[in-house]
Amino acid sequence: MASLQYDISDIGGHTGAAILKLLPEIADRAPDTEQARRLPADLAAKMAEAGAFNLSKPSALGGLELPPLDFMQLIVTMAEADASAGWCAMIAVTTTLGAAYMDESPAAEIFGPDDIITGGVFAPMGKAEDKGDHYLLSGQWQWGSGSANCSWLGGGAMIFKDGELQKFENGAPYHRMLFFPAEQATFIDSWHVAGMKGTGSGDFSVKDVKIPKDRSVSFVSDRPRDGGALYKFPLFGLLALGVSSVALGNARAALEEVRQIAISKKTPGGGRSMAQRATVQVDIARATAQLSGAFAFLESAVGKAWQEAKSDGDISTQARADLRLACAHATETSADVCKTAYTLGGGGAVYSSSSLQRRFRDAHVATQHIATAPAVFELAGRVLLEQPVDMAML
Repeated sequence: MASLQYDISDIGGHTGAAILKLLPEIADRAPDTEQARRLPADLAAKMAEAGAFNLSKPSALGGLELPPLDFMQLIVTMAEADASAGWCAMIAVTTTLGAAYMDESPAAEIFGPDDIITGGVFAPMGKAEDKGDHYLLSGQWQWGSGSANCSWLGGGAMIFKDGELQKFENGAPYHRMLFFPAEQATFIDSWHVAGMKGTGSGDFSVKDVKIPKDRSVSFVSDRPRDGGALYKFPLFGLLALGVSSVALGNARAALEEVRQIAISKKTPGGGRSMAQRATVQVDIARATAQLSGAFAFLESAVGKAWQEAKSDGDISTQARADLRLACAHATETSADVCKTAYTLGGGGAVYSSSSLQRRFRDAHVATQHIATAPAVFELAGRVLLEQPVDMAML
């Protein structure tokens, strides 16, 4: 393992130190994780034992309920070891936010155990028929990251009653995220992809599953039951922060790896190291500045939003937009830095034994996530130009 961006040893009590001890194993097993196309069950269990999936869970349920900057630093650090492992942690952690919206009993049932792993897909790809005291859920969801290691899964679904699609007050289709035991799902071997192979982000489906209404949440219309500042923080901002944190950690590792290669590798015939070439010096310097700037912008935006979350009022539209913009910018910049590292890696980077090509592929999958995709720049731009914006998306 190369030197890390953050010192996480004191974050979350013993959790940071426990994760720190796991990093060498996570890094060493990254090729096997990618080949298996999922996070190995035993490694996921070790991460759960370390507390890697409890970062945002309410403290009332035994979770850490960490401030967003601490969450960011831990996810960045895990992604430096392996982006797929960091991604699985990020998805599991953000899923636990549902506990803050549920009544105490169902929240404890689903999210209570310290070593529980949860996952799911917010996108409303399912259909839930309102049956009075419960929903009848069917659907198939894509991008079920880490789902093979989960005990509980959540799936977004459009809500119907007597066959009619229900709607929010603004006329938009009404949807909720419904949680069910993972054993009730069918897992589909659909995760054959270019990057983030080790996340196991295949499809899962259910058919006519009965779900009590108190096992569902609407992140759009419901208010958090838990009054902690973390649950005033923009939900989609936290998801975007998770994605961008994985991207930044992945890029940081790629840049450090190619920096070490440049110092030690000799150019053919010349006997000079790559580090002595002016073009390499320029590329490393530019990439370092780009990545450092992305880190700084994101840390600043998170800090501003967090200060507002801890106040009595709501988080401002500008703070929400800045956060989303910083996340999208960080993810895009990280992909550019990984491209630079891959290019500087030369012919050796194309081999499957080189982690630079894996970092390059993983980076360009992160840019496709809806929370940090190019469309986010339009959303932030509307706020900057004082145009109407759908606040539900911020």
